Amino acid sequence: MGFRPRRLLSRPEVVAALSFSGVLTLGVALVPAAPALAAPTRPWAAPPVNECGETGFDPLARQPQPGSVTPQPDIKIPVPVPQLVPVQIPGPKPDATRIDPVALPSDPCANPCPEVRSDAPANPATDPGSGSGASLPRVEIQPDPEPIPIPVPGGEGPEPQEPPAAARQPDAPAPAAAPVAAPQLDSVRLVNQVTGHGSPNRTDMRWSVDGTDLGLMWETRPGQVAVVFGDTFGRGWKPIGAGTDQQDWRSNVIGYSSNPDLSAGLILDDFVQDSSCHATEILDSRKIKNFEHTTIPTSGFAVGDRQYLTYMSINRWSKIPGMWWTNHGGIAWSDDNGRTWTKSQWARWDNLFGAGRFQVATMVPHGDYVYMFGTPNGRFGTIGLGRVPATQVLNKSAYQYWIDGTWVAADGANEFRATPLVSGTASELSIRYDRESDRWQMVYLDSATQSIVLRTAAEPQGAWSPPTTLLTTEDYPTAYGGFLHPWSTAKDLYFTMSAWNSYNVYLMHATLK
Repeated sequence: MGFRPRRLLSRPEVVAALSFSGVLTLGVALVPAAPALAAPTRPWAAPPVNECGETGFDPLARQPQPGSVTPQPDIKIPVPVPQLVPVQIPGPKPDATRIDPVALPSDPCANPCPEVRSDAPANPATDPGSGSGASLPRVEIQPDPEPIPIPVPGGEGPEPQEPPAAARQPDAPAPAAAPVAAPQLDSVRLVNQVTGHGSPNRTDMRWSVDGTDLGLMWETRPGQVAVVFGDTFGRGWKPIGAGTDQQDWRSNVIGYSSNPDLSAGLILDDFVQDSSCHATEILDSRKIKNFEHTTIPTSGFAVGDRQYLTYMSINRWSKIPGMWWTNHGGIAWSDDNGRTWTKSQWARWDNLFGAGRFQVATMVPHGDYVYMFGTPNGRFGTIGLGRVPATQVLNKSAYQYWIDGTWVAADGANEFRATPLVSGTASELSIRYDRESDRWQMVYLDSATQSIVLRTAAEPQGAWSPPTTLLTTEDYPTAYGGFLHPWSTAKDLYFTMSAWNSYNVYLMHATLK
């Protein structure tokens, strides 16, 4: 599989990527000035250790350990190697193998599956045997397979789904509300490491989740929150970044949490599993570069007893950090609380000529509607808005798009005409409605300023407040994501943050004034 460029970009990379994507049309002046990152001033500290004595990861920027020699990363020069790859059309049916989870041992430090994994090894990031220890980098010519998919006859494929009846919605006025004041940040802190070696959840030992990212959340039912992760790796994975297809690669996994005291951390109770101590992939992918490399969830929500996931089908990751190409964005549903999922054959937004506006979607139910906020593939697009009656989520003809102050029916190319909600580019949206304050909260990754920011509004169509910075890469190098916990409040925002270097997920707490 290889590494995926999901880290935040440096300013020169931002300019290059914007230029490449066509977003930058008036010159570099459109990109906000970002100061060069200074050397870390926070002193070195030993990595955190969980109650079992296992060493975790520290995503904060720190000075190097005194007296240590920092190994330089090896220089790998990729050489493209064309490779013909047969692709079955249709592909194999998803593996629906599931097991009922066994209760974890009463001793939190006990090995739950000694037959699967031995006792926890040293932290792969600090294990002295995990690197060369040399102070000079090695230069390595690395073959980089470039698959050329060749369609061949496949199996039975999924059962065809009956197309939904046309349900065109009439146009309706929807002017933007008066702007609200920008939220003011009082403080932000790291609460706990959620996944990986040394985390309180011990996800490596309990569910074979050694390295993963994202951690998007929604309430499945009162008292329970689903937590969905992106590309996940197990035995054999080591930082930096994502792993390979030789390291127990799953495109996505789902866990559950019920602890109400988020100030003590995000505690995971269980994962959907296909075998003992092994979180299973819930949305299948073909895992073929230039065809369908992976399937990444982008948001989740519940309407009644049915759970929904939005996802993006990744054709390939770009070598330009922050860029990727999708086949389509889509919706899947589950009627067994997330144990198994079905991708809709009709609720999908194809990425025509790379111009799809709703490839990376975040959907939020509110009142009689579910609102869909979307961006194009990559991290350099604008935010569009749609909505659909809550009873018609899987019926694409029932959607409306917000265009110049009006909800417009899903006719023709209207989905491509959605009016941008805010100025500038955004990616990896997370949005919730806060009943306490009667405000919408939007958190997203702003690659141009190398930060995760917050905006608020009285209505989903805005006007949205100016952005408030929650954190930057000056404090948290290689940070991305920023997915709100549904039990956040108007003043206490809890959100997950991913760090590319350690390729794991952390819970953050932002206190607003």
